[in-house]
Amino acid sequence: MQALRWACAEARLRGASLELVAAWSIPSVAMTVASADVVTALETAAREVVEAAGQEVAAKYSDLEVRLSVLHGQPARTLVERAQGADLLVVGSRGLGDFKALLLGSVSQECSQHSPIPVVIVRSKEEPE
Repeated sequence: MQALRWACAEARLRGASLELVAAWSIPSVAMTVASADVVTALETAAREVVEAAGQEVAAKYSDLEVRLSVLHGQPARTLVERAQGADLLVVGSRGLGDFKALLLGSVSQECSQHSPIPVVIVRSKEEPE
């Protein structure tokens, strides 16, 4: 939510529109056992998250033009692909840090390495400075 607020403020400063993207995927290890119900549940959950974010933006920043997108695909790759033609990519950081981030991967790190445009990573307030 901190990344969302930062992106809204920046979009207002620039007079830009905003696209909220929820990218979801099924880990390859679970792909063979995932039922249609699981796939539907994951997509529904992603849609609910992006719609809730869209409602918050509409309530607080009614002057912003906002588009919502729910996309199936590996999150970092999907965000980088979607960034084509945009001015800025804003992502949050969960702050797993250290060894956990190494094991789990990092969407924000991958976006920063592969994005065709500037990336802003908004760190969580819970993370140490």
